[in-house]
Amino acid sequence: MNNVALALRQVRYQNRSFWRNPTVAFFTFLLPLIFLVILNALLGNNTDPLPGGEAKLAYFYVPSMAALSIINTCYTSLVMTISISRDEGVLKRVRGTPLPGWVYLFGRIAHTTLVMLLLVAIVVAFGSLFYGVDLPARTLPAFALSVVVGAAAFSALGLALASFTPNAEAAPAVANATALPILFISDVFVRLDDPPRWLAILGDIFPVKHLSEACQAAFNPFQTGSGFELLDLAIVAAWGLAAAVLAVRAFSWYPRE
Repeated sequence: MNNVALALRQVRYQNRSFWRNPTVAFFTFLLPLIFLVILNALLGNNTDPLPGGEAKLAYFYVPSMAALSIINTCYTSLVMTISISRDEGVLKRVRGTPLPGWVYLFGRIAHTTLVMLLLVAIVVAFGSLFYGVDLPARTLPAFALSVVVGAAAFSALGLALASFTPNAEAAPAVANATALPILFISDVFVRLDDPPRWLAILGDIFPVKHLSEACQAAFNPFQTGSGFELLDLAIVAAWGLAAAVLAVRAFSWYPRE
């Protein structure tokens, strides 16, 4: 069997394994919707100043929850699953089989990407159905590109962080500790209109804010152009490229002593 067929079979296996654990699947898809409902219930009567005018705050929360979906599935989930599999000896056993290592990792990444795409579609459909937030056809390519770049970059970041996570027990703490604080300063849960300068600079350094803003631009109802935020996407891609290089150099298939 050639490597392409092996890769496709590995993706199918990862998908089947995921859907056979309905509890994990249920909460994976439920979490962004819970945040979307709660945040809109608390702050939905407020308006959001956007380039071109003011709109209801749902125009901010729908794309930001789409960005959160990308980060949760392609980064947080990957850090934990790879770390747990390595600690349990699964990666070591895979390395001892004829299956190429890149095929196994491709299966993992492709699976999380498919889950992410489905989750983003659900969030966008939920926002359109219940909050009247529609994605304009002219900015759909910009949003699609933001999702693809974000998925690639945060998958690479997840693999890089998993390379330095000491064990399975530490994986949830490491993944959440490196994601949650940044989410709060990166225009995902709240819009920081006038933050302290040091906090604004800190948010601009990391890729989360740039991914969120790229997604938000595509949903801006006053957007007259194509909605591409090339600078934001370039910063996200640069983080992903650096993380990919680091992951290639530091990734380990064997449990740490």
